[in-house]
Amino acid sequence: MSALQLVQERFTNTLILAGSALTVALVIGVSIGVIAGTRPNSFIDRFLTLLAVAAASVPTYWLGIVLLIIFSLKLQWFPATGMYNPRVDPTLPDLLRHLVLPTITTAAVPTAIIARMVRSSVTETMTLDHVRTARAKGLAERTVVTRHALRNALPTFVTIVALQAGYLLGGSLIAEIVLSWPGIGLQLYTAVGARDIPIIMSVTLLVAVIFVSLNFLADLIQAVADPRIRLA
Repeated sequence: MSALQLVQERFTNTLILAGSALTVALVIGVSIGVIAGTRPNSFIDRFLTLLAVAAASVPTYWLGIVLLIIFSLKLQWFPATGMYNPRVDPTLPDLLRHLVLPTITTAAVPTAIIARMVRSSVTETMTLDHVRTARAKGLAERTVVTRHALRNALPTFVTIVALQAGYLLGGSLIAEIVLSWPGIGLQLYTAVGARDIPIIMSVTLLVAVIFVSLNFLADLIQAVADPRIRLA
């Protein structure tokens, strides 16, 4: 098997983990950001901001080890390593059980970053004139937030998501090593130890192409979402 074929096979596994982690990060991060951003300087805003800062500050390797000890070794709720149980045929429920701990470990930092940036963008947007006008017209708070505040925060949100997606698709190296997830991050770590130059070059090139492509896609989406932006 060539280096490119091996990297492509491992990239599929990383794509599964990255997609799962990004979904969790988006759902939780956006929810926290909107709740905190619409209630600036309140108790819930400070509490959620504190949680986001704490999550962003926790080392990924430490979180992975703690989750492994608690939910795998102690409680035995989830498998400790791997992607499937090698003793049985691969199934979707088995994959989902193996995916839980790597997803939580990988999604922690992106969730915190998305929450903080969405909170900041929503807080700023809620003070704009058109938002105050919408409130003065008697529109429901939910309508004001979804149709006016979030729409203006969309360009910033798209940039954040693109950056975090690039980070996740580039291979969550530490999470994959700690939990033995067979992705390109673990493959890169193994290749560095073995001085396998073709694998190292293939992974590096793939990560670079993904990151550039996602940022270019984010610029295109911003141009469509915000008429004030014009591509050069």
